[in-house]
Amino acid sequence: MKAVIATKYGTPEVLELRDVSKPAPKATEVLVKVYATTVTSGDARARSFNVPPSFWIPARLTLGLTKPKKAVPGMVIAGIVESVGTGVKRFKPGDQVYAYDLTRLNAYAEYACVSENQALALKPSNVSYEEAAAIPFGAVTALHFLKKGSIRSGQRVLIYGASGSVGTAAVQLAKHFGADVTGVCSTANVALVKALGADRVIDYTKEEFAQRRETYDIIFDTVGKTSLADSLRLLNEGGAYLQAVTSPSLLIQMKLASRRSDKTLVGETAYPTADALTHLKDLVEAGRLKPVIDRCYPLEEIVEAHRYVDLGHKKGNVVIAVEHA
Repeated sequence: MKAVIATKYGTPEVLELRDVSKPAPKATEVLVKVYATTVTSGDARARSFNVPPSFWIPARLTLGLTKPKKAVPGMVIAGIVESVGTGVKRFKPGDQVYAYDLTRLNAYAEYACVSENQALALKPSNVSYEEAAAIPFGAVTALHFLKKGSIRSGQRVLIYGASGSVGTAAVQLAKHFGADVTGVCSTANVALVKALGADRVIDYTKEEFAQRRETYDIIFDTVGKTSLADSLRLLNEGGAYLQAVTSPSLLIQMKLASRRSDKTLVGETAYPTADALTHLKDLVEAGRLKPVIDRCYPLEEIVEAHRYVDLGHKKGNVVIAVEHA
């Protein structure tokens, strides 16, 4: 089968398309014929090892000391179950599924094995495989943080980075929960964020949201660009500051600030679960959540796809269509 191999850390050019052996599922695994995957910001960081110096040691232990521990990169797949292991009970051949895993999924390939105990679920029936692949990374993260912030109807929510993978999902999910949503993005993405349901949009190239007088019940920074001090000042009593991109120094600041405040401060990793994927499936099928795709590349153009993601300006998701001979 065709698969992308990461031979070392570095620029997108370290990714090579090769012929490799087709995997066989273990007892509790399913073999998925992959039709689509994505290039997430997490994939780009894992490939380049572009992590803060303070995260260097734990990241090396997780990702690999001298080169990527996982030869075939990728965190998300959408496809059809081709076969199952002897102990699999939840899935059968022919099931249309999607899956998301931060470290154990070899997604950039024509076939991938996934444990039925990982974040694996039936894909939404009303979307394509490409659209299904565009759901997990951003929507799982957005759902995790909004729930951590105890979002509820009537709250005023600001989403910084509203046009990215996490941001486009967060805008829609916050509206689903009944919130009044303000999105922050660049000029080029204002129309997109409005179309996703934001009640108002702040163009950060023209004004800083912190200079406004508005206050919020939740401030969700999806890209790690907000000031903690400014955000705390603009949070209402009992509000929540949600930070999807953290560093050790910021986590320490948040921990210290939480001791002096009645506000909830959350900065952590959103780990995917099968329950989350199933919940998102229901929302997509109900028309409450729509995947946003910026560009779609064939697997053969994985290097170009990573180059585009490295620019840092993608709208929603970059999808890889995996074609089979």
